[in-house]
Amino acid sequence: MKELALLALDVAKTHGATYADIRIIERQNEAIIIKNGRVEELGTSTNYGFGIRVIADGAWGFAGSFLVERAEIERIARLAVDTAKASALVKHKNVTLAPAPIITDSFTSPVQKDPFNVAIQDKLALLSEAEEIIRKTPGVSIASASMEMARQKKIFASLEGSYIEQETTECGAGIHAMAISGNDIQERSYPNSHGGDSATAGYEFIESLDLGKHAAQIAEEAVQLLTAKECPSGEMTIILDGSQLALQVHESCGHPVELDRVLGMEASFAGTSFLTLEKLDKLRYGSPIVNINADATIPGALGTFAYDDEGIPAQHFDIVKDGMFKGYLTSRETAPILEQTSNGCMRADGWGRLPLIRMTNINLLPGDSSLAEMIDDVKDGMYLSTNRSWSIDDKRLNFQFATEIGWEIKNGKLGAVIKNPNYTGLTPEFWNSCDAIAGQDEWRVWGLANCGKGEPMQVSHVAHGAAPARFRNVKVGVGR
Repeated sequence: MKELALLALDVAKTHGATYADIRIIERQNEAIIIKNGRVEELGTSTNYGFGIRVIADGAWGFAGSFLVERAEIERIARLAVDTAKASALVKHKNVTLAPAPIITDSFTSPVQKDPFNVAIQDKLALLSEAEEIIRKTPGVSIASASMEMARQKKIFASLEGSYIEQETTECGAGIHAMAISGNDIQERSYPNSHGGDSATAGYEFIESLDLGKHAAQIAEEAVQLLTAKECPSGEMTIILDGSQLALQVHESCGHPVELDRVLGMEASFAGTSFLTLEKLDKLRYGSPIVNINADATIPGALGTFAYDDEGIPAQHFDIVKDGMFKGYLTSRETAPILEQTSNGCMRADGWGRLPLIRMTNINLLPGDSSLAEMIDDVKDGMYLSTNRSWSIDDKRLNFQFATEIGWEIKNGKLGAVIKNPNYTGLTPEFWNSCDAIAGQDEWRVWGLANCGKGEPMQVSHVAHGAAPARFRNVKVGVGR
């Protein structure tokens, strides 16, 4: 593989490239879904190919192929350069890259139990146990359980001299219960909605979720929601659990700090951002207790890696510090605009796609409170858990979120179950209303395996660390 990678770079240079890199990627996937007592999906796939990115005449060019052979690599390298030269005819300015270290390294993510060595019968048994408990709960209409495993082997080489090999293994799983009565549909998920939770880890992560232990509770709660009180309408104090807060961070903190959005380079697919350049170091993003960072080095997190797709080492840096906006996610092309070097956020979802600026692990850092203390200090409010749906404008400013379940808080005590809870707000106003965040003991990282961006759309795997947090004077019950 190294010989083929170096060949690609040599051909690109000979043909006129001033910069070139190649990614050779093999990805293996396995997915299992059990629904209402039947195996709905059980499939494996392998995807293998390479992509070559070049700069020639001051413009980008890219081409890729699934045929990893000498002649094809030579052809694709020439095609990438020809594409760049054609693009240069309509360029506005030359592409300028921030300097990057020259690295030779290899990385393999830790795995205690190889998911691809676990027998299919054992995987089916684990899912079936949880799904059966849900399905046999009176009042449940639809029961499902799923798991997914992936392994990716990636080689990166650049004309500047870097050569990096990385191998990562990911695993995730979840269960879901749906109860239906007339036009009313209620659902509960564990450990999270939209497919559960995932991590850069082996099968031990799936086992640690203990799906069967939590199946009865989510089934019973789904049924209970059918007769629960509707979400009230007005302004009140809300407390968000860690899983919902993780998605709040993703949508209203992670996406708007992607510098390609800010610069208008990514605008067509829910792109752009309210965090324009003059706001850096000047905008009060949240209250003084709000601290948000990007950290691609958290062990086991889904957004963790050793090097991004430009060969830049994984990094840790501030996005919001003591409530003030402090930093963007950057690339080698965008960082020079800030007179910086790249902070390592360029990733593609496969060999056939150009890397984009993507989130890594974007985290709301823990505070010094606790969920119990936050509830105790609320006279009239709601505690909301597990995302159900969301909507946010293309500038990542005006949002609405709905959760699967909520509970009244009356005089410092959790009360009646609330169905169809939702809330809305404007990003800076919302984060400035945060007056308490739970501590390290209640903080955890949530994997999100379906972050979409770009056209053609790329799906990235990211993660968000969060603990429950409280927000005052939030508008709830939208549309009621």
